[in-house]
Amino acid sequence: MFFTTPVELPCGTLEISHRSRLMLIGSCFADNIGTALLEKKFNVDVNPFGVQYNPLSIATVLSRIVDGAPFSDSSPELFEHNGKWHSILHHSDFSRSSRTELIESINKRLLKAHNAIGGCDTIIITLGTAYAYTRNSDNSVVGNCHKLPGNCFTRSLLGIEDIVENISTVMQRIAVVNPKVKFIFTVSPIRHLRDGANDNQKSKATLLLAIDRITQRFPENTAYFPSYEIMMDELRDYRFYADDMLHPSAKAIEYIWECFDKCYFNAATRLLNTKTGEISRGLAHRPFDPDSDTYKQFISQLLNKIEAIEKEHPYIDFENERTQCNTLLNR
Repeated sequence: MFFTTPVELPCGTLEISHRSRLMLIGSCFADNIGTALLEKKFNVDVNPFGVQYNPLSIATVLSRIVDGAPFSDSSPELFEHNGKWHSILHHSDFSRSSRTELIESINKRLLKAHNAIGGCDTIIITLGTAYAYTRNSDNSVVGNCHKLPGNCFTRSLLGIEDIVENISTVMQRIAVVNPKVKFIFTVSPIRHLRDGANDNQKSKATLLLAIDRITQRFPENTAYFPSYEIMMDELRDYRFYADDMLHPSAKAIEYIWECFDKCYFNAATRLLNTKTGEISRGLAHRPFDPDSDTYKQFISQLLNKIEAIEKEHPYIDFENERTQCNTLLNR
């Protein structure tokens, strides 16, 4: 007897290991998977411009990363609103109290991403919605509206061919500087009910059809991960949603991560995930008495585990964890 509809996973289409260099671009779900990868100590750059929802802004951001052209005082993407400086291509996490601070912040992340993309093994793109916003003053694509009045923008449902052409073009640009790069596409399981239930369904269907055409166009270097289907079919119950009834719950994200694990990791990578995860969880633990000998012994054991992993896998960077351990031991 089955109480769920299993989704067939595309196992074996592509392999990811701790030697892989990854970049994740897209919606909040990209952040969810990116957080899990970072916790397991993968080499990953997550959303260098902050969360992006629609394919047009994602293509624009990726193109900017390939170019590496820095932002300046004259960049039309920058503007002041309600006492802060923002960029229409960036999430509000990047907003600052002065234009100089904003430029410094976004250029630092841009440079890091530009340097990384040429050596990426895999770029994971999560599409959230097919509805895009453009700024009326110059018809430029918007990644974030930053609570500007609605009449500053035009909202439109992107066509399947619009998505295919914009994403394909930037994929080809990336391939020029990185011919071996692979792409994993997925549709975010987060529902955009502000668009309305019917429009949300049209949006997700548009994304699915567009990705299908992209993967048919580039069969050798693309893969599709069915996070949307897993949420809609296997986890079709409100107990797998957060309190807003729109976002996946922590348990749902954990389950989808397990599906991702089955798709792209081999046995050796899974074993290493267990070891690195123990270190991340150990350092995240908040002890009752951080100055106790028992806790310091626990931290010393974590250091020993780090050294053991580094000896076998010297390409994994534990610099931050080592610093954190030494700080806790010497407090």
